[in-house]
Amino acid sequence: MSPAVPASPALFLGLISGTSADGIDAALVRFEGSGTALRCELLLGRTYPWDEATRTALIALGQGGDVPSLDEVGRLDALTGLRFADAARRLLEEAGVSARDVRALGSHGQTIRHRPHADPPFTWQIGDGNVIAERCGIDTVADFRRRDVAAGGHGAPLMPAFHAALLGSPDEDRAVLNLGGIGNFTLLPRAGAAAVRGFDTGPANALMDAWCERHTGAAFDAGGTFAAQGRVDEALLARLLEEPWFALPPPKSTGREQFHLAWLEARLEDGKTSPADVQATLLELTAATVADALRATQPTTRRVLVCGGGVHNARQMARLAARMPDVLVESTARHGLDPDFVEAMGFAWLARETLAGRPGNLPTVSGAKGPRVLGTVFPA
Repeated sequence: MSPAVPASPALFLGLISGTSADGIDAALVRFEGSGTALRCELLLGRTYPWDEATRTALIALGQGGDVPSLDEVGRLDALTGLRFADAARRLLEEAGVSARDVRALGSHGQTIRHRPHADPPFTWQIGDGNVIAERCGIDTVADFRRRDVAAGGHGAPLMPAFHAALLGSPDEDRAVLNLGGIGNFTLLPRAGAAAVRGFDTGPANALMDAWCERHTGAAFDAGGTFAAQGRVDEALLARLLEEPWFALPPPKSTGREQFHLAWLEARLEDGKTSPADVQATLLELTAATVADALRATQPTTRRVLVCGGGVHNARQMARLAARMPDVLVESTARHGLDPDFVEAMGFAWLARETLAGRPGNLPTVSGAKGPRVLGTVFPA
């Protein structure tokens, strides 16, 4: 058993590559305290790009593509671990911090399958923790999601407990909205952590990024400029919103294996909607599903704190505000958390919780049978 995390401030490192696989986010964090007394300081955050060949292979697997061979999956698992380790080492070099000074590293890995409704349910994140621990010389915690799934949960989202500790308020009902490849909410009512809930809302950046890359060559729609060139196709939007998944009650989660370009193309009428109009409609789909989900689950919300890459899409933020006129929509930066590295910081925190023997999941969020200590520890 690894020793408990000391009470004094300690350094942890978090790594994640999200649904869009647009880069490996790395965060070096200093933590002190726990629960609602938690204090954290981001010492350095960076995003390191994937090489194109690896990214292409990961995206193909993540959206439900056929597995070419077990050898290829094994190779990708080890290769992803190497890329994550390289990101951690580069971050430490830039920060001027020795690996000896980092208590532990928390790695989310890269999701290649998420099947919480399969028989039996499973979720699969690759990026071998053995490789990361060996290359970095740091105790590594990885494979965070599968214990929650084994306990009957969705294994997602995993950030709500971290959000509750840092962004909750005794004075107002809040929600934290992560706009990554998939959108997800953490609901933070004034009642406190016992009432915290969380769930995925549907596609955020993943569909828009894929469509933008296909039609413009750009990996993402910077500032929403491509979407701004088009108009929302209301008939297409209505067809997209007919997806039965949107009507499911929480707990619920999803990923690229459900919301991908083939899903979109099946709902397009050939030649009737311009590429820019489709982009505008996808942006509106995100705004509509987020607003609908908030009204259905916590209509008393007065403030939505946004993190993830979508926070930089000015048009997306404007449409969210328009769809939720009675809610203040603002970046987590207004509350001391860099929106680009909240998830990476969260996985650093999850590693800390694992080493301390504390649960990292919230059953009210994932649907698990109870609190569980998450992750597997790979000693340095």
